[in-house]
Amino acid sequence: MTVGASGAGGHPLWFFGTGAFAARCLEVIHDETPFSVVVTSPPARGGRGLKLIHSPVEETCGRLGIPVRHSSAVGDDGELLSLLKEAPPLAILVVDFGQKIPEPYLSAPLEGCLNIHPSLLPRYRGAAPVQRALMNGDPVTGVSLFRLVEEMDAGPVLLQEEFAAGELSAGELLEALAEIGGKLFLLGVKCLIEGSCAFKEQDSESVSYAPKIEKNEAEIFWDQPATNVVNRVRALNPSPGAFFFMGKKRVKIWGARLSGMAGASGEIIGFDGDLPVAGTAEGAVVLVSVQPEGGRRISGAEWARGLRLEKGDFLR
Repeated sequence: MTVGASGAGGHPLWFFGTGAFAARCLEVIHDETPFSVVVTSPPARGGRGLKLIHSPVEETCGRLGIPVRHSSAVGDDGELLSLLKEAPPLAILVVDFGQKIPEPYLSAPLEGCLNIHPSLLPRYRGAAPVQRALMNGDPVTGVSLFRLVEEMDAGPVLLQEEFAAGELSAGELLEALAEIGGKLFLLGVKCLIEGSCAFKEQDSESVSYAPKIEKNEAEIFWDQPATNVVNRVRALNPSPGAFFFMGKKRVKIWGARLSGMAGASGEIIGFDGDLPVAGTAEGAVVLVSVQPEGGRRISGAEWARGLRLEKGDFLR
């Protein structure tokens, strides 16, 4: 069953989203379920020359030929509120939007506002669920389709799906979870129309939180266990990027894996092929891909050759 833009009984479906995760969800959903209204944040000036930068959702809409509305505060958007009152949608899908959704949006749609959240709620409520899951070394994560309420990420869950994290980075995992989430939304709308599924309240005793990543969390210290280092590298790729200091120069690590070798913390204890291996408090780490301060991303081998790193040198 394909659900059209008019939803059930002539009620449309709306989409509120801004970031890259939202853009990928929209792309997955659009072919089968076009939205009658798509709202994203207005372009912002940034970068060199302070050029206008469009949101990832707006860029995706341009590529797919989807009309888009700008709103910096949906709660004060008179035109959007009038449209909501005149023709309430079946549901509003809110993903990676960057705005708190107030009333009357939460209750005006027949099925409320739905959200695709990249965790198995009630675990990892908050801004950085994938990054926190990887930093904690969770082998399994997933996606939840739930209904928004006033409290952050606390609404009843309609559908969930688990996903093995494997060795994926946060960026790669978010891409995979966005695709799963888009398909969950299609299934969720279908089962809501048919009355074949129901919302289930979250277990309040199993709640955990995933606050946003702070800048000081990106620094790597070699007196940590190797698993912690590798997990942090995965969690902070592509943003903000894990790093360590050599002297006063910052070196970002974009790719790392565990090594069976062992040695002193921060010591180059050998090479895996041409890739340098750094000792940690427990185990060692192969530096697969790095980026010296002011430079481009390069392989660990190229970086080691450029610095003439040898066994017994220290990264400090």
